[in-house]
Amino acid sequence: MPEPLLELKNVSAYYGPIRALNQVNMVLYPGEMVCLLGGNASGKSTTLKTILGLVQVGEGEVYFRGERIDPKPTSYRIEKGMAVVPENRRVFPKMTVRENLEMGAYLRNDAKGIKEDLDYVFSLFPRLEERLGQMAGTMSGGEQQMLAMGRALMSRPKLILMDEPSMGLAPKLVETIFKIIKTVNERGITVFVVEQNANIALSIADRGYVLQTGEVVLEGPAQELLHNEAMRRAYLGEV
Repeated sequence: MPEPLLELKNVSAYYGPIRALNQVNMVLYPGEMVCLLGGNASGKSTTLKTILGLVQVGEGEVYFRGERIDPKPTSYRIEKGMAVVPENRRVFPKMTVRENLEMGAYLRNDAKGIKEDLDYVFSLFPRLEERLGQMAGTMSGGEQQMLAMGRALMSRPKLILMDEPSMGLAPKLVETIFKIIKTVNERGITVFVVEQNANIALSIADRGYVLQTGEVVLEGPAQELLHNEAMRRAYLGEV
C-alpha cells in the first residue's frame, strides 16, 4: 500500500464548547477520489475546514504528504499542494476570468508550466477561454463553478478539496461538472469531494465516508456504499 497523501487521526474539532467533529479517522491515498457524505450539520464542511486549517484541531492529528500539518497555517498547506474549490464558488467577482485563473498560480514562477496548465484548463472548460476578459461576478453559477475549478488546477495541486460542487446547479450541469472532476482525477490528481448528492458522488468516487453529527458512521468502497441498505435509506431517499 502506498503512503497516505492525507490522513486524519482521531480528529476532534470544536466551535467554542460545541464539539463539531468527534474522533474522526480518514485516509486518502495518492490518485484516489474520495467523497465525504452526510446531511446538513453532519460536520462535512467542518472536516474540510479542519484539513485546510481554517478550524483548529482540538484533539488528534492531521498529516499531509507524510508531514504533520495540524499546527501549520492554511498558507503552508496551500504551498504544500492543497487547493480548494469552495462552497458557492467564491470567485473574485470584480476580477476578470483571466485574473482569477492567474490568482490560482500566484505561488508559481514557471511561466512555461503555467501556460501548459492554462491550456489544460481551457481544454476542460472552453467557455473560460471565450470569456477571459469578462468579470467573474457577471457569470452564471455553472460558469463560476468551472472558473473555481480552473483556478484550483492552476496551482498544480497534489490534492483538490471540493465543497458541495453540485450546490445550486441544474441537474444537467451537475452531471457535466462531475464528469470533469472524474477527468481531473484520472490525470492523477487526488480529489476529496464533500457532497450532499450521494448518488452522483458515489458513482464516480473510489471510496466514501459518511458523517453523522461529527462522527464517521459508514465507510468503504463507493460501490458498496451505493448498495448499502442503511446508506440508501438515510441518504438516497429509499425505503
